Amino acid sequence: MPIHPTAIVDPTAKIAESAEIGPYSVIGADVSIGARTRIMSHVVMEGPLDVGEDNVFFPYSTIGLAPQDLKYRGERSCTHIGHRNKIREFVTIHRGTEGGGMLTALGDDNLLMVQVHIAHDVQMGSHCVLSHAATIGGHVAIEDWSVVGAGSAIHQFCRIGRHAMIGGYSVVTQDVLPFSTTSGKREIKVYGENKTGLERRGFSAESIEALHKAFRLLSRSKLNTSQALEKIQAEVGAFSEVGELLQFMAASGRGFIK
Repeated sequence: MPIHPTAIVDPTAKIAESAEIGPYSVIGADVSIGARTRIMSHVVMEGPLDVGEDNVFFPYSTIGLAPQDLKYRGERSCTHIGHRNKIREFVTIHRGTEGGGMLTALGDDNLLMVQVHIAHDVQMGSHCVLSHAATIGGHVAIEDWSVVGAGSAIHQFCRIGRHAMIGGYSVVTQDVLPFSTTSGKREIKVYGENKTGLERRGFSAESIEALHKAFRLLSRSKLNTSQALEKIQAEVGAFSEVGELLQFMAASGRGFIK
């Protein structure tokens, strides 16, 4: 396997023969690295850490290190990285804690741009894009195909729904609705459905129009939330995407941005 002579690799690490480890990288104990994963220079990994296949870790990323949680007492928590992820320079991903299920996990085909921070116990799906310096607090759930804009901060315990688009430099303190475009600093709000993203991913024009109507009723009508939800259910509730939106709102613990 191509391991640079300046790299430090713990003897207990399990590294696929086709994986690559670059100069001055440090791979700690209980780290598993899958086939064709490329680790560039100056990357630091600590276990327990499971890394899948065909990932790329750019210089100065740190993966699986101890969380910045004052309640953490050194418990044996873990980090999981799926397949085909691109982890850019200076990204930090911290392992889980006892208070959050002991696991920080990323799915497949995600892009984490420069200086993204993934805190302890975050659960991220697949096909997500986190732009430069996005900060994800502990226990956050990010569902598939979500996009978080540059410089945005996501408060701990929030949920980001599927296909959501969060504008740059947003401050998110409540759940972000699936299929939505949401943005704002001092006053964050929903601007409607993520039309461009949904069109690119093959959603039908009818489904997009149903979501458009649902978001208009929720955020632009003079109805209160309960009245808006009743009207959404009656008028476009038959669409599966609208049903998912309603279920997401019903399960919200922190409240949701509207």
